[in-house]
Amino acid sequence: MPIFTSIYSWFTRQRIHQIELFLKYPHDVQRDWLSNLLKSAQDTEYGRLHDFKSITSAEEFQQRVPLNSYDTLKPYIERLRRGEQQLLWHSDVNWFAKSSGTTAGKSKFIPVSAESLEECHYKAGKDMFSLYLNNHEDSHLFDGRSLGMGGSHHICEMNSDAFYGDVSAILIQNLPFWAEFFRVPHLEIALMDEWEEKIEKMAHTTIERNVTNIAGVPSWTLLLLKRILDITGKKDISEVWPNLEVFFHGGVSFTPYRKQFKQLISSPKMNYVETYNASEGFFGIQDTVGGDDMLLMLDYGIFYEFMDMNSNQILTLDQVELHKNYAMVITTNAGLWRYVIGDTVQFTCLSPYRLKITGRTKTFINAFGEELIEDNALKALAIACEKTHAEIADFTAAPVYIDQKGCHQWLIEFAKMPADLSYFSEVLDNALKAQNSDYEAKRYHDLMLTLPEIIAVPEQTFYRWLKQKDKLGGQHKVPRLSNDRKIVEEILEIVQV
Repeated sequence: MPIFTSIYSWFTRQRIHQIELFLKYPHDVQRDWLSNLLKSAQDTEYGRLHDFKSITSAEEFQQRVPLNSYDTLKPYIERLRRGEQQLLWHSDVNWFAKSSGTTAGKSKFIPVSAESLEECHYKAGKDMFSLYLNNHEDSHLFDGRSLGMGGSHHICEMNSDAFYGDVSAILIQNLPFWAEFFRVPHLEIALMDEWEEKIEKMAHTTIERNVTNIAGVPSWTLLLLKRILDITGKKDISEVWPNLEVFFHGGVSFTPYRKQFKQLISSPKMNYVETYNASEGFFGIQDTVGGDDMLLMLDYGIFYEFMDMNSNQILTLDQVELHKNYAMVITTNAGLWRYVIGDTVQFTCLSPYRLKITGRTKTFINAFGEELIEDNALKALAIACEKTHAEIADFTAAPVYIDQKGCHQWLIEFAKMPADLSYFSEVLDNALKAQNSDYEAKRYHDLMLTLPEIIAVPEQTFYRWLKQKDKLGGQHKVPRLSNDRKIVEEILEIVQV
């Protein structure tokens, strides 16, 4: 085994032993973390409010502390952003991960503590490599460079002590000095916020490097790989980086992109590892070769609960069952207490605990990382109708995949048609950009998403679809947004009959 990879493999074996500990005693590890989190925050404003000092069990914790959304924690977070401390967490919180998706505004600002950086995000980064090397003893991973697709926003100063940015940009900004030896591109390029220029510079500066692994969101990574092939005139990334062996991916479903990656990277030694990370924390890593589920990481400073999507019952890890749909509820070492993050998961294995992401608790489109939710859509459509004097009876929307780009296809049953559907599309697009910063980023210069496609469907179309599904009645409605095309294709078939 090559020298650097051999050295890291020694550390890998030590970490694998620790992972085996939480695999063997998962419930004990989770109970210990809950106790540590409560003790750490007992003297904060939130801890005093709920008397953390007197809580001695998970049951008491669930009885005493309410479920939280971003909206319920937002007053505390806004005070943190203004410089107050000791509100949700005992150590100073100076970093905030900017994220879209809240119904309360264009962006969320998720607190990121020093503990969450070290014990969660960075620990997870090391574990990605540890688990990978444990499965690939012939790896040359650390004899080359790691290419990281950084955040879409630059780090912005909010006051003298507080900063915000995309979570990946925060991680890159705070990396230890030695990590720069292994990664590309240079920090000043990785943290650029002008994506068109950033992709160009990343391509030119990494072509000649010995890249062995890539980490990032599939959609943006594809854009970079295609640009590298354009610049080099090569047909295959394996000709540019012959030692490339793994892509660590997360953020959006890899399913629509898998075939495209295999077309661009033909090497039989290429591997793909799924991760489950978010602004709120890092939760899962694929730990098996060829698997499609992820190991739930239990020692990252996070206490997990799971809401049964059928009964709304809140369960601890020892109470979950296989193949049931659960909403994730997390308590973290950044001060997110019983926070419902909006993801739904199913467990594929209970020993050890492995899971898959099944979707969101609300309808959404996130095919390209745009995180478009129903509230965004409804507000944008209202603006479009007002400006074009149109009226909408019903609608649904889903993504369309067009080569490496795509768009959102909207099937709309108009009660009153706009004079110009093209103008309606432009107004809707601008309104969506104003509602959602992630959508705005993906629409920038048509890099990932093109203008929405509007299809006006005949009167009674949605009624006919509901009737066909035996769903007529007040308790049933057409799903507004879908991350796949099943519903849209069913409705288009009705239109074509």
